[in-house]
Amino acid sequence: MKICMYGAGAIGGYLAVELAQAGYDVSLIARGPHLDAIRKRGLTLRIDGEEKTVHLKATDNPSQLKPQDFVFLTMKAHAVGAVLDAIQPLLGPETAVITAQNGIPWWYFYRLEGPFENAVLESVDPDRQISDRIGAERAIGCVVYPSCEMVAPGVIEYGYGNRFMLGEPDGSRSDRVMAVSKALVNAGFKAPVRKWIRDDIWLKLWGNLGFNPVSVLTTATLEQMANNEEVHGVIREMMTEAQTVAEKLGAKFLVDVETRIGWGADAGAHKTSMLQDMERNRPMEIAPIVSAVSEMGRLTDVPTPIIDTILALVQLRAQLNS
Repeated sequence: MKICMYGAGAIGGYLAVELAQAGYDVSLIARGPHLDAIRKRGLTLRIDGEEKTVHLKATDNPSQLKPQDFVFLTMKAHAVGAVLDAIQPLLGPETAVITAQNGIPWWYFYRLEGPFENAVLESVDPDRQISDRIGAERAIGCVVYPSCEMVAPGVIEYGYGNRFMLGEPDGSRSDRVMAVSKALVNAGFKAPVRKWIRDDIWLKLWGNLGFNPVSVLTTATLEQMANNEEVHGVIREMMTEAQTVAEKLGAKFLVDVETRIGWGADAGAHKTSMLQDMERNRPMEIAPIVSAVSEMGRLTDVPTPIIDTILALVQLRAQLNS
């Protein structure tokens, strides 16, 4: 089984090390000092003070690799459009693409029964470029729960969690989704195959939608936002609007809004990934996390006034930060 991590940062690096140590043929697409370090010293994963180092095929030129069985997209979702030409050599007739990313994925409406089946969101897939160049039929959904950080070129530090939720867009237990689940389990991960992967996408997105953009506007930690009555109320309203949109598209929520906010509070003095990106002058995941939900609201005729307000503010913050 050939597995490629396209974007060998924190999550891609974590997956790559564990899968390689489990005996799988893993390659990496990386760049810059990170790629140089991997080539010279290998890719290192630090867990609880211990280090694991693997030496893998690593390149910034995918044409140097053969077509893969599985390609994990582990870069930020907004970066996919820029690699559509480069990724083509990795895609054979049967290659599956696992979208291990935050937010609403570009394939969301593929095989979603109902009036919006095969719709495309301009905010995450402008002009259908991703759908046309990669193909929604290749997509396997993946909701990422581990927390890791790239602390130096070639070095990934594990934080917590080892769960990767997987699912086919049509809910089937296909041979390919079962195969990738088995590989992840063999490497020590929890990788359940879910029938309703979109429900899992919304459950994680729910928190990201509320907390992430507000953290950029306030520079507050998760617990600071959750424990501030007024800010808590804004986040609750955003999540309530999103739930209405999601339910109109057939999604189901197994917990209520306050429970989901409580999970954020339990994380403590943690900065969201969006705030960390802003502080490091990196592009922020606004489109798949916030813009997409706003667009879905328009698609379904569900008003999202609080989401739209926060979106306008965080987009301006991003412009001023660039």
